[in-house]
Amino acid sequence: MTNRRRSKAYVIDTNVLIHDPTALIKFEEHQVVIPMTVLEELDKLKLTKSGVSMECRQAIRQIDEILGKATPEEISEGVPIPSAGNKHGRLSILMDKPIQQSNMLPNDLNDNKIINSLIFLQQQKPKVEIILVTKDINMRLKARGCGIEAEDYHNDQMVTDIKSLTKGFHVFSNSFWDNINKVESIHEPGRTLHKIARSDLDNELFVNQYLLDEQGFVARICEIDDETITLWDRSTDHILQMEAWGLTPRDIYQAVALDLLLDPDIHLVNLTGAAGSGKTILALAAAIDMTVSQNRYKRIIATRSVRGLDEDIGFLPGTEAEKMEPWLGAITDNLEALHMDDESTHGSIDYILQKVPLQFKSLNYIRGRSFQKSLIIIDESQNLTPHQMKTIITRAGSGSKVVCLGNLAQIDTPYLNATSSGLTYLNERFKGFAHGGSIELQSVPRSLLAEYAESHL
Repeated sequence: MTNRRRSKAYVIDTNVLIHDPTALIKFEEHQVVIPMTVLEELDKLKLTKSGVSMECRQAIRQIDEILGKATPEEISEGVPIPSAGNKHGRLSILMDKPIQQSNMLPNDLNDNKIINSLIFLQQQKPKVEIILVTKDINMRLKARGCGIEAEDYHNDQMVTDIKSLTKGFHVFSNSFWDNINKVESIHEPGRTLHKIARSDLDNELFVNQYLLDEQGFVARICEIDDETITLWDRSTDHILQMEAWGLTPRDIYQAVALDLLLDPDIHLVNLTGAAGSGKTILALAAAIDMTVSQNRYKRIIATRSVRGLDEDIGFLPGTEAEKMEPWLGAITDNLEALHMDDESTHGSIDYILQKVPLQFKSLNYIRGRSFQKSLIIIDESQNLTPHQMKTIITRAGSGSKVVCLGNLAQIDTPYLNATSSGLTYLNERFKGFAHGGSIELQSVPRSLLAEYAESHL
């Protein structure tokens, strides 16, 4: 006689729906349970000025759409969840159980209320495997301590270790050509291309990745298929002499980043790296150069993901730009660095701010708009969830370019880590996108002190 596999019921915590409002449709054929406490938390957060209010409203709308006009009895048993696949789960609402038992937690915290409800549910349905899904590590520990299985939400997690993330380049020891058996070089107006066999390289390769070697060879992959790879020879001398608003790269990694930033055919650039590696100053110099000197964009929109920004901004005096300026100090600091050799630095900055259509905007403002022919700089983007990142990137209209800056070692958003960050998600999803590229900057040229601190503290 064979044992039948226990059915599963996934209980979704509030932070999961904030992280991904579409999480309800990601559990295939299984039962999905929303505790009443979670609905109350979503209802409370949807009216706040916090950066998660939009996610809360979206999650509530989806729950309402699924439940429709179902009766209380049908909701208790589970309402079918529409899905793009063949497997359809069911959604039910779990009422709080005020009954106190010796094995239950004090009912004073919302987390405890949810766990207590699950203890009661498990007692009522011993043949069902109850699994709490939450991004709160401590809540998972408490649930397991009470005999309830708990796990993190991994549906939008693209990697398990950020060491596997692409750096945007691959460095070959000695000479790159030592690995190549045959090459066909093509000279076009303004550039030289090299065609090589795909079998000559066993590395993970994708479009707009750079190939470097210790002899000074620099090339960008511009086309790849199962048999051949087409390289665009960028020439070390040329790429290190590139300039944007008076700024020249200090090393080859800044050079290839600037190469992507200034390329009109690249619409998305992700720059990652340690503090002081030059992410912001490169992006700002390229943005000003392309907007003022080349007239490629109508405006520069600078924004930043900071925990507490949307709550605190309402208490600051002044216009939106004046409220945002303290939070975007990195932009103005780097603008000052670009003009530190001018006779009057402050005069130059004031002139640039008047001449350059540079706007400081909150993330909520960007998420609700569509921008045409704009260059959008998103600083501290490692603090965005995958859903927030998608919402912002899809705001880029015709002729626009998005530059995401971030350091995956400095994440401030609760329940978010390097592997679940929206910046990690974006890097993986857009790997190989013909009009996008990513570079992980390597050095810390801010100062000798900053470089030493980065490696020793």
